[in-house]
Amino acid sequence: MIFKTPTKYFLVSGASDGFSPLNAFDGALLEAGIGNTNIIKMSSIVPPRCKMISPITLPPGALVPAAYASITSDVPGEIISAGVAIALPKDRNRNGLIMEYSAKGRKDQIEKKVRQMALEGMKLRGWDVKDLKSIAIEYKVKKIGAAFAAVVLWG
Repeated sequence: MIFKTPTKYFLVSGASDGFSPLNAFDGALLEAGIGNTNIIKMSSIVPPRCKMISPITLPPGALVPAAYASITSDVPGEIISAGVAIALPKDRNRNGLIMEYSAKGRKDQIEKKVRQMALEGMKLRGWDVKDLKSIAIEYKVKKIGAAFAAVVLWG
């Protein structure tokens, strides 16, 4: 078994400009504090009873599951944003739900939309929401920019 079921999660975000879209994305990961790990993009489920923690320093090279949103742009002056939201059910024996969203536009618009997406996902499941958390970031592109937001699972 490569992964055990995570018991903790934290939210991070970052933005950067770079030489190429990949360099900008790498810079955004570094700003978010997870740039020296191997991010494994996962679908959007948080295990039951997972606890939120403050962001931690992860071991270099670690395999790190994360649900994330990212966007890059090569249009100078363009505003780009990325956000994630996590909805946790009242019943702690049920899983939580993560939604990701990125687009051209302001942080507040992206965060509002991703929070609504998480609430709608819980509604679709017929579950009452106990807690809703989110993080978003916006970036004004200089040359080639990237914005990144994630829920990182760990422990």
